[in-house]
Amino acid sequence: MDPAVQGQLEARLGSRLAAALNPALDALPADVESRLRFAREQALARRAAAPAAGNVSLGAGGAAVLGRLGTSGWWPRLGWLLPMAAVAVGVLLVQLRHERDAAAVAAQIDSALLADELPPAAYADPGFAAFLKLQQP
Repeated sequence: MDPAVQGQLEARLGSRLAAALNPALDALPADVESRLRFAREQALARRAAAPAAGNVSLGAGGAAVLGRLGTSGWWPRLGWLLPMAAVAVGVLLVQLRHERDAAAVAAQIDSALLADELPPAAYADPGFAAFLKLQQP
């Protein structure tokens, strides 16, 4: 996002928040008001003294992006490898499980065919397929 547009959005948000909070300011006791003023001044002083590192900005699509945090070194550049490896291992495990289950089902069918009274050649006969269709309710 363009820094100028982001600044305008922040200013607009700040003015809306101030407008929403100002009516309640009159109802506050004087000691609470002075403590709030002191806390605000401290926060502004810390903000002015803090370096620009660690800013949170709004990225494309409205996602929060942490700016300049941990960008030194090789880990941030290669940090995408760990999630990609986890996805690849997961897909591989699902594929292996699917193949194992398919082999188990095929083995059950083969054992049922071999243990049956009919010879396996009878299942390939077109007349047997017609006979099975007639027997179904």
